[in-house]
Amino acid sequence: MNQEIKNYDVNSIATNQLIISGKGDSDLWKTAVVLDDFCSPWDPKMISRTEFKALWDSVQLFFCFTVYDAEIHIEEKDDSIDSINNSDRVELFFRPDSSLNPYYCMEIDTKARVMDFIAYPDKNFNFDWSWPKDDLFVKSSVNSNSFVVEGAISIGSLKQFNLINNNQIETGIFRAKYSKTDGSNYEPTWITWVNPVTETPNFHVSSAFGILTLKD
Repeated sequence: MNQEIKNYDVNSIATNQLIISGKGDSDLWKTAVVLDDFCSPWDPKMISRTEFKALWDSVQLFFCFTVYDAEIHIEEKDDSIDSINNSDRVELFFRPDSSLNPYYCMEIDTKARVMDFIAYPDKNFNFDWSWPKDDLFVKSSVNSNSFVVEGAISIGSLKQFNLINNNQIETGIFRAKYSKTDGSNYEPTWITWVNPVTETPNFHVSSAFGILTLKD
């Protein structure tokens, strides 16, 4: 039985009004729908609250994650893909269609380090690719009991990669939470907006995506 595809409405705002501070503190965010319907289908432990918001204007798609977590894990030995991959982070995946051939991924940690790549079916990742530098802007902040990742993606780049169709963007929204198990070992809990209904954690499947609808 097929799941009903989840939808999130992205409200529109006046152009060039939202300033990305990394704190999600613009009054314009009050006009956004709060998405907090996240789950971890493969882990019985209760997960801390995750909030996602998005807005758009004629130039950019804005996003803001607020993650309520007082114990943040970040690997800071360098700024490599491996370090970001072993840190608490939020993730956005975009696809032109359900074939996932290709799809585009950005994974952002609490220091606003971005691991972006183009991907193809069966977890075929190309880390030599990155989102055009001038088309992605990200800032972050860490508080005593939460962190915020806030950013903007140019509408032009989304159109360039055929990611806006009939004012809809097929999107996966995810979070990786690393918790200490024993000694110096950390294990991830995988958190998702859409339950992909897979036996083991897997965001890289068609069933992990929902839809962002750009409202007028």
